[in-house]
Amino acid sequence: MIVDGIENEERWLAEGIAGVQHNAFYMHRALDSNNLREALKYSAQMLSELRTSKLSPHKYYELYMRAFDELRRIEMFFKDESRHGVLVVDLYELVQHAGNILPRLYLLCTVGSVYIKTKEAPAKDILKDLVEMCRGVQHPIRGLFLRSYLCQVTRDKIPDIGSDYEGDGDTVMDAVDFVLQNFTEMNKLWVRMQHQGPVQVKEKGEKERSELRDLVGKNLHILSQIEGVDLEMYRDTVLPRVLEQVVNCKDELAQHYLMDCVIQVFPDEYHLQTLDILLAACPQLQPTVDIKTVLSQLMERLSNYAASSTEVLPEFLQVEAFAKLSNAIGKVIEAQVDMSIVGAITLYTSLLTFTLRVHPDRLDYVDQVLGACVKILSGNPKLEDSKSTKEVVALLSAPLEKYNDAVTALTLSNYPCVMDYLDNETKKVMAMLIIQNILKNNTCISTSDQVEALFELIKGLIKDIDGTAVCELDEEDFKEEQNFVARLIHMLYNDEPDEMFKIICTVRKHIMTGGPTRLPFTVPPLIFSALKLVRLVQGQDGEAVGEEVPATPKKIFQLVNQTIEALSCVPSPDVALRLYLLCAEAANDCDLEPIAYEFFTQAFILYEEEIADSKAQFTAIHFIIGTLQRMSVFGIENRDTLTHKATGYSAKLLKKPDQCRAVYACSHLFWVDDPDGVKDGERVLLCLKRSLRIANAAQQMANVARGSSGPVTLFVEILNKYLYFFEKGNTQITVSAIQGLVELIKTEMQSDTASPDPATNALFASTMRYIQFQKQKGGAMGENWERATVGSLMRGDADMLKEDALPTAKFHTRQLNSSESKGLAWLRG
Repeated sequence: MIVDGIENEERWLAEGIAGVQHNAFYMHRALDSNNLREALKYSAQMLSELRTSKLSPHKYYELYMRAFDELRRIEMFFKDESRHGVLVVDLYELVQHAGNILPRLYLLCTVGSVYIKTKEAPAKDILKDLVEMCRGVQHPIRGLFLRSYLCQVTRDKIPDIGSDYEGDGDTVMDAVDFVLQNFTEMNKLWVRMQHQGPVQVKEKGEKERSELRDLVGKNLHILSQIEGVDLEMYRDTVLPRVLEQVVNCKDELAQHYLMDCVIQVFPDEYHLQTLDILLAACPQLQPTVDIKTVLSQLMERLSNYAASSTEVLPEFLQVEAFAKLSNAIGKVIEAQVDMSIVGAITLYTSLLTFTLRVHPDRLDYVDQVLGACVKILSGNPKLEDSKSTKEVVALLSAPLEKYNDAVTALTLSNYPCVMDYLDNETKKVMAMLIIQNILKNNTCISTSDQVEALFELIKGLIKDIDGTAVCELDEEDFKEEQNFVARLIHMLYNDEPDEMFKIICTVRKHIMTGGPTRLPFTVPPLIFSALKLVRLVQGQDGEAVGEEVPATPKKIFQLVNQTIEALSCVPSPDVALRLYLLCAEAANDCDLEPIAYEFFTQAFILYEEEIADSKAQFTAIHFIIGTLQRMSVFGIENRDTLTHKATGYSAKLLKKPDQCRAVYACSHLFWVDDPDGVKDGERVLLCLKRSLRIANAAQQMANVARGSSGPVTLFVEILNKYLYFFEKGNTQITVSAIQGLVELIKTEMQSDTASPDPATNALFASTMRYIQFQKQKGGAMGENWERATVGSLMRGDADMLKEDALPTAKFHTRQLNSSESKGLAWLRG
């Protein structure tokens, strides 16, 4: 049926176009022969093709344009009075004798435009006559196109300031009355179209009706181009009459289009000065009208107008634009009881955007808009759908994007209230946006109150809400979120120590609720911030004033110790151990021996009780050795206790290669390259010999396992340690010992059962080149190298491989002396 209808319509259009062309041919011949009567006859027959009711608006437009082109030819003929010998006034009467009304009125409009141009009669009289006569056609489509033609042929002939048709009683007001009357009649015809045709094709009819909207809007466009329509006339006449027609038509499509048309065609200044009149019409529109789009476009235009020049901003304050818009939105929401949440929030989002652009310094306006949204959301405890959620996110994002300063958002009392209505997942999305904004703009959150407000906003990332378990989240997403939180903690800073200490306490209060999966991400940056503060207040030891706790190193270390203890209880002992060591180093810088000793104590206990994996133990012992080597605060007794414990742990590692490397690393604990550092050459040698014995054992085990010699990498690494301490002046390290070790390595590498290892060969070759360089350079090695004998070399090898016991006593906190016990008690509060 649809296909048949389309085919029939195409056929009817083709027949209509053929009729127009046929009659136009004879009309042209009559015009060429200056035969007025024949020209009018065939032109009327041509225009009769427009009387059809079988075509859709789209097809009718094609037929109309064919006839329109021919009418322009007739108009040119009518302008030349000398050719046909008939006065225009007589011609105006003559064309009214056409048989059918539609051709008659088309010809009348054509002659009328020529009549106005001759100025033989007042333009207002002719215009009034034409607009009244066109009422004779009440068919919606035919009437709309007829009146559109009337607009087209008279638009350059209406009275206006500076035009040829002003004066002799013709005024701008006459032009305005003509256009408004034509607009009113066209709108009535347009609205009437909705009642045509069966109900089954109503949707198609609305689509066709929408295609004709520009015919009606053309009148408003003409009004906006009339120079004589100043602000006063627009406010007193034009706008009230247009809005009266808009409200009274009670048609959803017409009201939405015409309101939009008014906003788009008239100047911004007029809208600003007549804002109350325009807004008063909004609540009177049909409930189904998409008023949010209309108002949003109005606010966008006013925002652009304000942005165009700072000189217009006082006008916005003078007319109280914000108050009027806010009041109008409230009335619209109240009038349209069925308006969805997303519609209401969209309106307030547009108002907020307007406010941020026009009144960026008025945070009270911004907060007022957010407060209005809270009222809307309070009646709907749950957002309807994803669109509503997205709109709320857009609302909350607007201040962040405008100010590029999250601190400003934190000062808005209603900001967190709006955010509370988001679901947990969206709260996390919003929290990420806030954090990203802070990081992007390097925003420093500098007070504990701001930190408190910020962490309330991002609590969805800080802790589990409403029983949402972390295991239910995507692991990669979770890590990304927590990494952002960790980066955020570094943006919380104040140069004033006491305020910074309050910030750290506030952050700690929040992150400690994060659970075992979040603490490994959030505790380390907090510890780093605390240690930074320690160095800032280093040497201070103030007294408490009232309830205020001064930010002293001891107080900060106490807080840090308690925080790391919480981390050591979760599955991240390696992280906790590193933090203990970092804190010990900070205590060393503050010359707080008991505090530093306590942190080492905690690290050792954690190592013993929590770190079981051999690889993790190897890594941890290297961190312990490296940190202890840099410590200068310890007395002889404390240093010996910690050093012996570290060497004992090294010798107990599960794998022989790990033991070897850890033991030779311990040698650095007895030789600190510092003027005041420890230099115990004998114990250095003891560690190196012990590492050689372990390396030899590892080599023998490899031989048994493979049936051939294993790699001698460990021997080459120990050789490099011998060379290091030899150059540092350790007299216990002799040239003969170095030569002996070199020969031992060569012998092992040249063995028939040795397994080739390119990496080891490259390392040994590089070491030998270094030795050769040092011999050529001179110095201790160059002078003594040649004196060594093979016999002493072999005896040195035997000595090197002799077993030497290292202390491995169990380390407990009971070993602390009285001063150290005080440090432990103090840290634990």
